Amino acid sequence: MIFLDNSATTKPESAVLSAFTEVNNTYWGNPSSSNGFGEQAEQLLTRARKQVADILGAESSEIIFTAGATESNNIAIKGIAMRYQNRGKHLIVSATEHPSVSVPMEQLQKVGFDVTILPVNQNGHISVTDVKNAMRDDTILVSIMHVNNETGAVQPIAEIGQIVRAYPKAFFHVDGVQGFGKVPLDIVDSSVDLYSLSAHKFNGIKGTGILYIKSGILIEPIIAGGSQERKLRSGTVNVAGAVTVAKAMRIATDKLAHQVHQLKGLQLRFYEEISRLPETIMNTPSIGCAPHIVNFSIPAVNTEVFMRMLEEKQIYLSTTSACSSKMKSVSKVVQAMGKSEAIAGSTVRVSLCYETTESELMVALETIKSSIVRLSEVGK
Repeated sequence: MIFLDNSATTKPESAVLSAFTEVNNTYWGNPSSSNGFGEQAEQLLTRARKQVADILGAESSEIIFTAGATESNNIAIKGIAMRYQNRGKHLIVSATEHPSVSVPMEQLQKVGFDVTILPVNQNGHISVTDVKNAMRDDTILVSIMHVNNETGAVQPIAEIGQIVRAYPKAFFHVDGVQGFGKVPLDIVDSSVDLYSLSAHKFNGIKGTGILYIKSGILIEPIIAGGSQERKLRSGTVNVAGAVTVAKAMRIATDKLAHQVHQLKGLQLRFYEEISRLPETIMNTPSIGCAPHIVNFSIPAVNTEVFMRMLEEKQIYLSTTSACSSKMKSVSKVVQAMGKSEAIAGSTVRVSLCYETTESELMVALETIKSSIVRLSEVGK
């Protein structure tokens, strides 16, 4: 099998799985319990929180463990909006955000919030000038993803952070899901106030993630109950999940430091080969993109048939985001880049990981190229 859908999910590291099993077998107490067994679990949780904080350059008190970035994004966006609505009701978001950001924004819009949706250019990038022009005295939240999950476009987070910092009523939230472990980002220097991650995007376990909340920022809880996670995420904490988030983050950080150039080299080679085909239109920008995603369109080809042909050879890609691919809809991200419905409706995403080998990629590349040519000839 050649798996090239790593933006949808990644294979858990063996060390991560081992840690998950060990904690659940040995330290399965409730960290909220007052007995000694529960206290052992609490110690593990405290250690994991510090490890995550150290990796991000944050404080332990700023880390909240969640079930993943969808939950983290909802807590951040709705929590800020509800807590600080007395300051203002203006929110800013880009046109190419993940549904876990765009849908909460739509929900808030229905209850009286004013949402400004920033356009992107033909490469999927936001204009810093547009951000600056959109800011108002009643702006309380700007939410911009670091790396687009479909095209790999990298947004100017540090520059946006500087703009938001000039508005004391506003907070800056970043969905860091596709960027962590692939594209460096100093959340402190970039003036990021809230930062979301899902561990299964960097070889962790599904259902685990974090939300960084800068010290001093208050959040209105959207899940009411007990006092876990600073009363912001009630429910018994998944200690094993927290431990594995920390371990996966450590491994991903090491890979970024030592293997990212190799990953980028594979992406560039694949990009160049695919872009030469007359049947393809590239959606991933040639510059300002993450090192693991190549998105292209093949308007003259039935992408469902194309995908089945590849799966028969055990080569797995995706057509859009994993959250929308089964809905058989056009890519809103590609449409936002100014491309036609035909182009947006025929997207293919290839996403690599650090374990992707050159030989695997070359086999996939030749199969993809031959399948495109074959289907194009059938359609003539």
